[in-house]
Amino acid sequence: MPVNAHLNVEIRVLNLFNLDSSLEGIKAHKDADDETKAAIARLYQKGLVTQPDGGYLTDLGRSCAEHIQHALRILAV
Repeated sequence: MPVNAHLNVEIRVLNLFNLDSSLEGIKAHKDADDETKAAIARLYQKGLVTQPDGGYLTDLGRSCAEHIQHALRILAV
């Protein structure tokens, strides 16, 4: 599956989550760029985050973020 611009931003957003704490979420502030706001809304529609403007990771979102963050650490070597 090719990584298009939308998917790239979703990956970037999922990489923002601190996986050391399930009590930390993210929120798209009103001054966030439209690209990021749209990515968070898509992640919500996909069932990966709890709110359309961010919130917390769902169980599926946590699993996805773990895989993405792990892959990014491997690729950064």
